[in-house]
This record gives sequence, structure tokens and C-alpha cells, in this order.
Amino acid sequence: MSFETLGLAPALLRAVAEQGYTAPTPIQAAAIPPALEGRDLLAGAQTGTGKTAAFSLPLLERLYVTDRKPTTPKRPRALVLTPTRELAAQIHDNVRAYGKHVGARATTIFGGVGIHPQVDALRRGVDVLI
Repeated sequence: MSFETLGLAPALLRAVAEQGYTAPTPIQAAAIPPALEGRDLLAGAQTGTGKTAAFSLPLLERLYVTDRKPTTPKRPRALVLTPTRELAAQIHDNVRAYGKHVGARATTIFGGVGIHPQVDALRRGVDVLI
């Protein structure tokens, strides 16, 4: 199986290839197709199996490729909640890497750091808020 068979847009496939991914992991192969259909899913897998790509690639597909409706520039279109700031930062990095060819705008917000840069990022406008 390849990422091309999962139904992702060429811009996302390009970003995936640039990350060095050649074939989807089992969690990605199982999660991406129903997520692309807009179905809810609950999945679990060990650390390092590609769960972030399993949910963020369909999210980016639906936000940037499928849904081309204009939106308010400053309004977040997707919210990703994480239990730790480290995971939030990791997801942010991945969303930026996977979404670089579709113009994804993402930022993270968490405690323990200065609030002003986070507020400024929101004012500039984001689509994915982590």
C-alpha cells in the first residue's frame, strides 16, 4: 500500500514524501480513509507509529483541499488538544511540515511561557490551533 492509494491530495503527498515516508503505517492505513470521509474514529497505537500523521493528514485534506470555502482569516478552523506542551509542539511541527504546500497556518498555545507571542500569533490568524 502507498500513500497515493489513501486519497490524499498531491500537495499533501509531496509533503509526505519530503518527510521520507514511503508507505503508511498500519494506524495510518486504517485511520486516514474514514477520517477523509468525515467519520469519527477512536484509535490507539504505540509511540512512534505515526498517529500524528494519521489524524493531521486527513485534517489538512479536509481543510485545505476539500473545503475551499472562504473563512474569516483570524478564526481557527480546527482545534487539537494535547496533554503536554511537548506533544503540542511535536504536533505543531508535523502539521507545518505536512501542510507546507497547502498554506497551513498553525500555532500552539500552552502555559508556562509568555502570553504575548501566542496572542500575536492568534491575531495574525491561524487555521489549526494546537
